[in-house]
Amino acid sequence: MVLAGSLGLSAQELMPVSGPGGMVRLFTSDGAVLESQEVRKDLPCTVTPTKPSLGFDLKFHTGYEVGIPLKELAGSGNQLTIVFRVTPENHPDEPVYFAQHIAVPAIADDAKGEPYLEGQFDVGEGKYHVDWLMRDRSERVCADFWDFDASLSSRDKEMVLNIQPSMVQASDTEPFKVEAPVERAARSQPLNVKVIVNFAPQDDHSVTLQPLDTNALVSILRNIAREPRIGMFSIVAFNMQEQRVIYRQEDASQIDFPALGKALDSLNLGTVDLKHLSQKHGDSNFLSNLIARELKDDKELPDAVIFAGPKVTVQDEMLSDNLKQQLADVKTPVFYMNYNLNPTANPWRDAIGNTVHYLKGAEFTISRPRDLFFSWTDIMGRIVKLKFGRTGSGNASSQ
Repeated sequence: MVLAGSLGLSAQELMPVSGPGGMVRLFTSDGAVLESQEVRKDLPCTVTPTKPSLGFDLKFHTGYEVGIPLKELAGSGNQLTIVFRVTPENHPDEPVYFAQHIAVPAIADDAKGEPYLEGQFDVGEGKYHVDWLMRDRSERVCADFWDFDASLSSRDKEMVLNIQPSMVQASDTEPFKVEAPVERAARSQPLNVKVIVNFAPQDDHSVTLQPLDTNALVSILRNIAREPRIGMFSIVAFNMQEQRVIYRQEDASQIDFPALGKALDSLNLGTVDLKHLSQKHGDSNFLSNLIARELKDDKELPDAVIFAGPKVTVQDEMLSDNLKQQLADVKTPVFYMNYNLNPTANPWRDAIGNTVHYLKGAEFTISRPRDLFFSWTDIMGRIVKLKFGRTGSGNASSQ
């Protein structure tokens, strides 16, 4: 939950559940307001529900925005409390409760403006009802109620989401939390893949890695990490702006997301290394050396190498003769999951795309969540077929 302006806040959390039957501890007055289904404006505020949208994590994100005039919060020592519950239509006896307490700093009586609050939670496919209230320390109440429907389009019905239908969850605030263990498929030859990720913003000139870009790239990695047919992972994370490998994990049964997140903290995109500026074609050389090393130096060749990230712009977009010579005997299947939110703005292949094309690999553009699901389905089908000689599922098309 986010509150714009200067008001302090704490993190949104699920309310604790306790007692026989999983009863929720709720003030009697709050419970009465939620049960009444009566819109209240004792505490003037405007509540605007947000339309459910499918994220790259393959969960529906929804919530609300709340506006409240500053003059209504004038004085010192005020506190806002938000309590709401989300009830799946298919499970009316299983509502999920959320709560947050927001400390309000001293505000002048003549203060003008209207700060807003944002609340967000995740749901699976289904229809839901929300009972929502906010109260201040004087027990003035703003209450609102609404219904919403989270559903996939008819063309996306075969997608498998990372959240069950009619399920309600608090939104993840930590993109690099530990991944839950995956029950791997029992086979004598589990698949071994190497993933090479360019952790960089969509905009080459951006001095920060935006949360949208970070979450999308991590979602691509988590989607790969959850594949039960893969038993061994090698991860290489690099950044083109700094021309360096940020993180490496070799031959692991599980991707270490916390360690990856810690490594990304070392990124400093707002500075320029003079050493790199003095090197002619430094970016091309870095990328060529990285690609050659990662495709050639494995003691045990992986079953596939997967590149992921935004387009890479270098001075020499075409492959050098030297790199072609180094890659001449590479037989490992290669794929490119190109994260590109606006593919029409730059429809041409980048340096990695040229390499993958030269190696007769497949490139997939990831612009929307559906692209992630269908491209990965296609990639796994190809890997399984090449490894075991049988057709895998998937019908996504490659570039």
